[in-house]
Amino acid sequence: MRTSWCVRSLVWIACVAMVSCKPSSTAPSLVRALNPASDAPITQSGVKADDGGWRIDPSAAGSVRLFEIPGDTCEECRLIYRAKLRTDDIKAPAYLEMWVRLPGKGEFFSRGLAAPVQGTTGWASYEIPFFFKKGEKADLVKLNVGFQAPGGALWIKDVELMKGAL
Repeated sequence: MRTSWCVRSLVWIACVAMVSCKPSSTAPSLVRALNPASDAPITQSGVKADDGGWRIDPSAAGSVRLFEIPGDTCEECRLIYRAKLRTDDIKAPAYLEMWVRLPGKGEFFSRGLAAPVQGTTGWASYEIPFFFKKGEKADLVKLNVGFQAPGGALWIKDVELMKGAL
């Protein structure tokens, strides 16, 4: 009898897990796509249009400010900063970085520290999310690349800001 109870419990847990972990049926939608033909990065020093995107030659550790996107974002949703990166001799980890400004609350960030780039790499896709609770909306989104040390070169292209369901 006990084995039967254990089996039923495991089946119930598996069913609950499948329902609660089901992927969202709504794909993220595009908020803004950025490209060198129409968008100039905020930081001009060490950043230039190249290879269908921008080449960044970091001269110091820290953030390289690329773009600011004003306007109300979604509420109770996620924003996604997505881009393709490639590197040449990056000395220390580099990563996507997104700052959001919540009126009356301040600025908050999301960093791609779990999937940094370093050394020399080919083109690969990266993305980082920012999650908004009910009642939260950003009025400004900042898209950056963070560097932990100077040196090397990083290219970024196909830069997109997306929004999707939680």
